[in-house]
Amino acid sequence: MGTGLRRVASFCLLACWSMWSLSCNRSGADSLSMDPNRQVERDRLVDRDIIPHGVRDPAVIAAMRKVPRHRFVPPSYAESAYLDNPLPIGYGQTISQPSLVAEMTEHLKLKRTDKVLEIGTGSGYQAAVLAELVDRVFSIELIEPLARQAERTLIELGYANVRVRVGDGHEGWPEEAPFDAIIVTAAPEQVPQSLLDQLAVGGRLIIPVGKDLQQLELYRRTENGYERKILTLVRFVPLVRPGESKEHSVSLPPRSTEGEVD
Repeated sequence: MGTGLRRVASFCLLACWSMWSLSCNRSGADSLSMDPNRQVERDRLVDRDIIPHGVRDPAVIAAMRKVPRHRFVPPSYAESAYLDNPLPIGYGQTISQPSLVAEMTEHLKLKRTDKVLEIGTGSGYQAAVLAELVDRVFSIELIEPLARQAERTLIELGYANVRVRVGDGHEGWPEEAPFDAIIVTAAPEQVPQSLLDQLAVGGRLIIPVGKDLQQLELYRRTENGYERKILTLVRFVPLVRPGESKEHSVSLPPRSTEGEVD
């Protein structure tokens, strides 16, 4: 093929590629404008990543289909909101992967009348999922800008049953105890006794424990003490006290299960 013909062919190929790319971009934009709440993406996430992880509770599944995760992530990560991945939310913190949010929530076996404490508000996404399931959610966040942003997002979305405050998660929220369930979304090196003490009898605490690679542990308070179950290996940001450093880490998918709690 002569030089002139090669140039013409290259130009044609480039033109075709540009038209195809433009068409795809328009198609994506049209799809987003037709579904601004991104329901199709949430449904795909649930069907592809959450139900296959073993989540079966219809109420949890419905909550995961409803809560708009893209509203809880920075705009620069909004396109990735419905991938089953953790994402940065600033200040060295992350929003957990949706399948793990669903799994942790399901282990709490929540009822509508339950009162739930969340340690580590972060973006507010987990609090929103809880708010779809129970009447009252209390959430504590150490980092004030995150707490205020989460509070604003929750209010904008109509979650009037969530209270957020800035504080040390190790201490819990004693004036509102006891709680029917406590969920901790950052990892202490040991389970804080104050959180165990704030569980109601029959209540459940789910918490990642450890310094580097952590165990996700489930506790249930009984009349005589606590039952404990190791659920899986995870990695969360550390649960720190005021003045301590905050390291960036992410949650990993489930791996193993053992223990006693039903």
